[in-house]
Amino acid sequence: MSDHAVHSEHYDREAGKLGMWIFLFTELFLFGGLFLVYAVFRATYSADFHEAASELNTFIGTLNTVFLLTSSMTVAMSITAIQKNNRTLAFMLILITLILAGLFMVDKYIEWSHEFAYKVYPGSEVLKNMPRGELLFFGLYFMMTGLHALHVFIGMILLTINLVKVKKGIIHRENYLLLENSGLYWHLVDLIWIFLFPLLYLVS
Repeated sequence: MSDHAVHSEHYDREAGKLGMWIFLFTELFLFGGLFLVYAVFRATYSADFHEAASELNTFIGTLNTVFLLTSSMTVAMSITAIQKNNRTLAFMLILITLILAGLFMVDKYIEWSHEFAYKVYPGSEVLKNMPRGELLFFGLYFMMTGLHALHVFIGMILLTINLVKVKKGIIHRENYLLLENSGLYWHLVDLIWIFLFPLLYLVS
């Protein structure tokens, strides 16, 4: 490969990483705004927030935290594996990451199903009749966890694409930018949850 081709490939890789970092920062601003709104309302309706948070299932929240933290480790290990040209190990680690993400989504479905069974969901009469602070808490709860779940789903799509490309040999030691950027995205998903978990589940 000529020096020009090597330089061009390096430039494309750095530009791709920079683009991903810029995107990640915009996502942080989005969730940062929601965290700020949460902080203001929590300070205003502290007692109501504590009461509403006591209705959430802390065990499920803790379990989901374990799933995501472990998945963050496995996706990082998959990048190391592909750098060492171990495609089989990389494939298995991405697959494990996807399984953990799937378990997170199943847990989230169970949790939301519980809330819906008790008719505690946006627009429900039960929620409308709650004190204003509890209404605001559950509104933020569904908005933030729903938006986060959407990011998890998008991450699963990205990881599935990487899984296929690793299997086909398209992603390898010399070409793993997609996997690297997907890993960065997945770390963002984990980071957001690390903030969501104590704010929503441990406030009580």
